[in-house]
Amino acid sequence: MTNEVLSAIFSRRSTKKYDSQGISGEELDTILEAGLWAANGKAAQSPLSVAVTDKATRDELSKMNRDILGIDTDPFYGAPCVVVVFADSSVLTAVEDGSLVIGNMLLAAESLGVGACWIHRAKQMFETDGGKALMKKWGVEDKYIGVGCCVLGYPSEGGKKPAAPRREGRIIKV
Repeated sequence: MTNEVLSAIFSRRSTKKYDSQGISGEELDTILEAGLWAANGKAAQSPLSVAVTDKATRDELSKMNRDILGIDTDPFYGAPCVVVVFADSSVLTAVEDGSLVIGNMLLAAESLGVGACWIHRAKQMFETDGGKALMKKWGVEDKYIGVGCCVLGYPSEGGKKPAAPRREGRIIKV
């Protein structure tokens, strides 16, 4: 039994090599809209997504993430778009809610033929002075915490590897 949703789930893999062409505004809007429909604890709808397509800002985010990780390569794999997902820290399920937003965006991207990858360290990025300054510039209240980044773009050759076989013994039926 397969349908469009299951096909996207079963075929989605993290893209780790992108061409430099940005995705269309319509595709970005659709992916962002999919994030709005994610399940949230108590229907709080606290997550907030900031889509960054400006190259200078994207490169600034890459440097912040790179500095936290302690590497000298682009942690965004060359993706031209970075969506930073925040959630209201006063909401008990803030991290879970923001995670579901990113999950929806990853699946929406797959369904549209757009490459995507979840990138960690958003929490640490936006605890820095530079991160706080960006939040203020974007109008994101300081009660919000970074949950994660969803990078988006068209995969270049070799950017998306086939799935590894699923490990056995990870489902228990009672």
